[in-house]
Amino acid sequence: MESAQQPEPRQESSPEHHGEVSQQVGQELPEPPEQLEQSGPIGKFERELCDRLVAEGRLREDDLSKAERLAEESDVSFVSLMIRLGLVSERDVAEATASLLKLPLVAGKDYPEVTPSIELPMRFMREHHLVPVDEDKDSVRVVMSNPRDRYSRRAVSMAVDKDVVVNVGIESEIDDAIERYFGGGRSAMGQIVENLTDEAAAGEDDVEHLRDLASEAPVIRLVNLIMQRAVESRASDIHIEPFESRLKVRYRIDGVLQETEAPPASSTAAVISRVKIMAKLNIAERRLPQDGRIMLRVQGKELDLRVSTVPTAHGESVVMRILDRQSVVLDFEKLGFRGGVLDRFNMVLDQPHGIILVTGPTGSGKTTTLYTALSKINTPERKIITVEDPVEYQIEGVNQIQVKPSIGLDFANALRSIVRQDPDVIMIGEMRDLETAKIAIQSALTGHLVLSTIHTNDAAGGVTRLLDMGVDDYLLVSTVNGILAQRLVRRLDDESKERFRALPEVVKELGLEKYTDERPIHLYRPVPSDRTATGYLGRSSILEFLEMSDPIRRLVMRRADAGEIHDLARSEGMRTMYEDGLSKCIDGLTTVEEVMRVTQDN
Repeated sequence: MESAQQPEPRQESSPEHHGEVSQQVGQELPEPPEQLEQSGPIGKFERELCDRLVAEGRLREDDLSKAERLAEESDVSFVSLMIRLGLVSERDVAEATASLLKLPLVAGKDYPEVTPSIELPMRFMREHHLVPVDEDKDSVRVVMSNPRDRYSRRAVSMAVDKDVVVNVGIESEIDDAIERYFGGGRSAMGQIVENLTDEAAAGEDDVEHLRDLASEAPVIRLVNLIMQRAVESRASDIHIEPFESRLKVRYRIDGVLQETEAPPASSTAAVISRVKIMAKLNIAERRLPQDGRIMLRVQGKELDLRVSTVPTAHGESVVMRILDRQSVVLDFEKLGFRGGVLDRFNMVLDQPHGIILVTGPTGSGKTTTLYTALSKINTPERKIITVEDPVEYQIEGVNQIQVKPSIGLDFANALRSIVRQDPDVIMIGEMRDLETAKIAIQSALTGHLVLSTIHTNDAAGGVTRLLDMGVDDYLLVSTVNGILAQRLVRRLDDESKERFRALPEVVKELGLEKYTDERPIHLYRPVPSDRTATGYLGRSSILEFLEMSDPIRRLVMRRADAGEIHDLARSEGMRTMYEDGLSKCIDGLTTVEEVMRVTQDN
């Protein structure tokens, strides 16, 4: 890699040097340029850096004020303090520093594979978070987390007797590179594991012993690292699963599980106990499932982790659902709604009463769709109450109720109470039983707009599912206005996707001619890039929306099966999820493979 910075000229050394490395040679760099100087714990540069982070939305004003108050009592640098507090991410700081100092930023993936020939003391590199990555006859290129560190740059120049070319790096990636090049190839997790006590492998029947293990610094760092990497990977879930001879950690990224580096099996009890302590769960209870919640700040983001534990043959399996309030998108078009589906759904949403159902399997984006609908109709003139399990995202102006079955507050009991609260709109997290469905229908009949979810494979299946629950057909046709079915497909990265001409056999088999007038027909394929290793970035919905027309209502009254209802809806213009997905393949939003993965159509 080439550097945009010119090497600093060398001068003869003055005698006022100290430190382990600076004593090795007799040359040093001159005083650094003015913009690299450090001036106090919250100096001019730190102010400028914070102003930029605030302007770019990477740091909040109130968080900055909090850090300033704490900085007066802290012995670490102001920027390091903000990172430790989780107010801002290492990457954000590195990018802003590189931009302000006009220095190149080196990402971890750009580090050379070959171990550099330059060797500096490990303790020095770790302490100053710098690593040499390249050299020529006159200079050495060093990646530093703090390029304003005048002493360490001088020391490196003296140690190698060459000019120093400075690049900016992310502290954790620099530390990983140091270990990879000079520390035997250990990863960050490997370094933490080395410090675990041997007692972590002992029997875990003593609850107090478990609590002590989970409170050890290495275990805390280990769990924090697992969570940090999940956030960096844009994961929606963390799965920690114990097996006989190993502990498996997997992240669900864009809907697909991917295995990652995991701690050794000997640390299983300590790691899981640490998660349970953070979630305020009973670490002594390992025979029953438990649910909890963790609120924390990671890399400047406020995260809400929903924790679920279940007992398995080899210990407790833990799943953490990551809810990032700052990244949730409540916009129909960005979620994948467009054209006729968006127009018809908005029309049904504008009706003053009735039921709108969203259907699909777990993790298909149903709740996000309902939140988006609520945010659209959330006006001062409407009172909106929700009953959810759990409340995933808080919406300003909406009264949200968390069900608590342990004290008798289930969906049905909560609904009986909220109808006396004079709501205009009611959102029910899920219609799980006949009692809940009946109260929802009564609410719709008395002038309320009711939104809810139900688990079926397609829109037509929602009708038969309600009938199977025991809902009377005449009540169903009187209240249900529309049923939306959806799935989530991975979205292609716009910067790297590749367009190619579809084979005639594929065009004929999939019937792609009806989705575009373009000839020849082109599709798109994922290409791995700097931003994503899979070529996919984020997810989008594929949808089908069934409106309850009079012909469909007559079929329901005749107790027709889902197939008949589906066929009639298609004849009335409903586009299936499969067809909506193929249309989005033509437009370059996703791939045929993704659509086939999540739909049942042939």
